[in-house]
Amino acid sequence: MRLHGLFSIAIGLCSMASAWADLPKVAVTDLTYEERVKEYFSYVSAHEKTSFKAKSSERERETDHGYSAGSRNSVDAKTERSYTAASGVYSYIEWGELRKFTADVKGEMLKSGSYRLTQGKPYTQKNSEKIYDIIDRIKKGYYPGANYVLFGTVSNIEFRDELQPVIGSNATSAILSLDLVADFSLINTKTYEIKAAFSAMGTGQDIKLLSGPGQRVVLNRGKVMHEVSKSLGVEVARQLEEQFRPGGRPALDKATVIEKTTEQVIIYR
Repeated sequence: MRLHGLFSIAIGLCSMASAWADLPKVAVTDLTYEERVKEYFSYVSAHEKTSFKAKSSERERETDHGYSAGSRNSVDAKTERSYTAASGVYSYIEWGELRKFTADVKGEMLKSGSYRLTQGKPYTQKNSEKIYDIIDRIKKGYYPGANYVLFGTVSNIEFRDELQPVIGSNATSAILSLDLVADFSLINTKTYEIKAAFSAMGTGQDIKLLSGPGQRVVLNRGKVMHEVSKSLGVEVARQLEEQFRPGGRPALDKATVIEKTTEQVIIYR
């Protein structure tokens, strides 16, 4: 009977390994962003040009009374001045990737037990709108071994630093908060079919009380960003589970696989 139990354990482990090997491999990109940047400019140019021409001629001639000298002189001087001044604000669009906020997305996907994750190559081109051409990046081998790419772009990110009175007291709340909204698409790397598409939001906040005038506090920016990353990861994993079912089967749960293996061991003993 002990041999039967060991055999059952071996079968269970092989089944679990096979199920794990069938999980889709997903590469998660850093969050792509687009930002309009405004900058002040001032331009001043002064230029002066002077030209000077002079002519002089002299001729001697003999007369009945002796010699006489003749002369002729001319001067031509010209000065040109120009002055140009301009100032204002110009704007341009900057593109790039946020190297933040995706670690917890990957972590929540791994915790679900439904995916294996692969590491893609970072996009290093600067200020190019081609950063949105995810198909081109797939074709160029940015995500080797991945069956799918989870491509995320930032649609809104907003920090708020506020002071709010506490009702019923003389205290004031200092609040630092951040909301981040990103749009995600899960793309098949072979067919380029979109298998899931959704928007997700991460939020974070730090609050401290000011008990009197002149009091100063330092709000924890790191805590706020951590909360944003965690909440965004949970939301992304939840919506993926709702939409994505590889091969039409239910999403695989690691705990379920282990539980079934344990049941087999108990039965065969």
